[in-house]
Amino acid sequence: MAEIDLIKLNFNPESLFLLNIILGIIMFGIALDLKVSDFRAIMSFPRSAFIGLFSQFFFLPALTLLLIYLFEPYPSMALGMMMVAACPGGNMSNFFTYVARGNTALSVSMSAISTACAVFMTPFNFAFWSSFYPPAANMLTNISLNPWDMAIAVFLLLGLPLALGLWVAHRFPDFANRTKKPMKYASIAFFTLFVLGAWAVNFDNFLKYVHLVVFVVLIHNGMALALGFFSARALGLEEKDQRAVAIEVGIQNSGLGLMLIFNFFGGLGGMMLVAAWWGIWHIVSGLSLALYWGRGAPVEAGGVLPDEL
Repeated sequence: MAEIDLIKLNFNPESLFLLNIILGIIMFGIALDLKVSDFRAIMSFPRSAFIGLFSQFFFLPALTLLLIYLFEPYPSMALGMMMVAACPGGNMSNFFTYVARGNTALSVSMSAISTACAVFMTPFNFAFWSSFYPPAANMLTNISLNPWDMAIAVFLLLGLPLALGLWVAHRFPDFANRTKKPMKYASIAFFTLFVLGAWAVNFDNFLKYVHLVVFVVLIHNGMALALGFFSARALGLEEKDQRAVAIEVGIQNSGLGLMLIFNFFGGLGGMMLVAAWWGIWHIVSGLSLALYWGRGAPVEAGGVLPDEL
């Protein structure tokens, strides 16, 4: 077994409990900004949403497997790539879509649906697609990963806070409107501080091995963004929908991935390095793409620019 696969990070049970709490608060804060109508809004653009969600939950894991066979990374890195690919869209995708002048309503709807589906799809996709790469499958067998245990964990730390937040937003809309922005900023700040703290106490490991994941994550993330964009374009979606789908598929909930890695794999070094670096890089790539697209309005159906109306 490679040295990187034997790395165990400095991460105690108290830190893991804190990470779980932070992730739950983040999901609760996101849900305060959602409405049941966001889930119904998917019916306004069913084809666009279907393409985005199908790319998210099928094409991305499948292409990730092909990428793993192409690069043949260390087994734990391969598991990290598959974990990221199995996660739903990240909560920053809606903001990036807005900056990119894409279809923000579509982005919010896809995020809401993919987060709800992740309770089942994340553990299933991770276990299913990882089984097709023997070195990674052997590690899963040694760890004796139970997908049902992972599904329960995802429900408790993703589904339950999401449902609670939706209920509070519906039952106490004034409270939700007052607190959703402060909670969003506070939760992102706490999560950022937590990740920076984890980097600090494991800095030697990061410094020694991060070069192994930089190129792989760059290609993996670029492939995800391109997958969303070109699948939407190939099926004739409007440009604003193409931008939304590209960002939704390319921005993953790496925080959920980190939580699952710490909970079920003890912070296995290769997995954690991939997920942690993805969490940093997809912000850089997503924001850069959004700013580039945001310089010009998307062409609407019929070739008319919104700015020209």
